[in-house]
Amino acid sequence: MSQDIYFEKMGKGGPPVFWGHGWGQNLHALRPLADTLSNMGQHWVVDFPGFGKSPLPGEVWGTEEYANAMAALIRAQTDGPVIWAGHSFGCRVGLQLAARHPDLIAGLVLIAGAGLPRKRPLWHKLYYGARVKLFKLLKKLIPLGLSQDWLYEKFGSADYKSAGPLRQIFVKVVNEDLSDVAAQVKCPTLLIYGSKDTETPPEIGQRLSRIIPGAKLILMDGFDHYSILTGARHQVVRHIHNFMKEISKHDD
Repeated sequence: MSQDIYFEKMGKGGPPVFWGHGWGQNLHALRPLADTLSNMGQHWVVDFPGFGKSPLPGEVWGTEEYANAMAALIRAQTDGPVIWAGHSFGCRVGLQLAARHPDLIAGLVLIAGAGLPRKRPLWHKLYYGARVKLFKLLKKLIPLGLSQDWLYEKFGSADYKSAGPLRQIFVKVVNEDLSDVAAQVKCPTLLIYGSKDTETPPEIGQRLSRIIPGAKLILMDGFDHYSILTGARHQVVRHIHNFMKEISKHDD
């Protein structure tokens, strides 16, 4: 798969680490983490295709296609397996990488990882089920004069509204259930979640820790989906540093 991918590289020597950002972000979201760890290993911080300085994919990609593009980049940049560190959407890509290209991934660090369906209370399911049915009903009225812009403004999520040219990719990605993919992951895996995360709540991490053999789950008290990258940065770095040392021991 040929796809231009912008990245920045830092550090030298030691284990190679690739960093994949969350939806709607770019490499700058994870650069501070990589920079703090630059004295231990080489770090590639990427802009996923369609984000930052990387051009849009030519087709409607899912996480499998993103993972294949990252695999091609890893092969082009390194000689051996790497550690993949992702946040949110970057964790979806990481799961696909570890499952589909196990020879390339020595370890996974999943921060506020997405990829499993949310567990919601019954009232929530009924409410959103009714909204979906109403949306589909109103969508049929678009040819009769209903404004498509109005419809999507009323029913679309914040990420959907801001997705722009990535809208079809966003819909494909958020509807993926990666439970079976996660079950294929065999490499050492570190799961880091914030206790106040409402986007990817800790229960997703708890389920992933049961699906992925030997996965270690760390819960960061008081942090949410984004503050885990900023306010908890030094604590997260410490956990990743220890994880990298464990991976290095296994490789020796």
